[in-house]
Amino acid sequence: MSILKIKRVREEALLPHRATDGSAGYDLYACLDKALTIEAGTVAKVPTGIAIELESSAYAAFVFARSSMGTKYGVVPANAVGVIDSDYRGEVCVFLRNHSDTAYTVQPQDRVAQLIVMPVELPELIEVEELSDTQRGQGGFGSTGK
Repeated sequence: MSILKIKRVREEALLPHRATDGSAGYDLYACLDKALTIEAGTVAKVPTGIAIELESSAYAAFVFARSSMGTKYGVVPANAVGVIDSDYRGEVCVFLRNHSDTAYTVQPQDRVAQLIVMPVELPELIEVEELSDTQRGQGGFGSTGK
């Protein structure tokens, strides 16, 4: 993928930006008129003021946490990772959950998440009666050790 089209849906929106040449994602910025406080244990919707267009259905955009917000303050995307399908054209919003025991305030134009574009594999689905056997089989959580 070589082009990601960005449209400002709010005039004051900041365009996504990579902090360094080695950054995997583009920082997403809060497009707010005033500060937004996320109380402990609650979720808040944070608009970014942008919409995107991916080149094809072979790609999707994913909204990931900013590591500093999660590790320092306990504030991360509420759905763990947000998925933006290739045919979505609405505003990109980030729903943040405050897992800490203190309120967290998002200021206008704060970086609130990161956007990463990745290829999506869409294999043909085939229903079968049996799946091949493996050493692990149906062993689930913790079945291979600690």
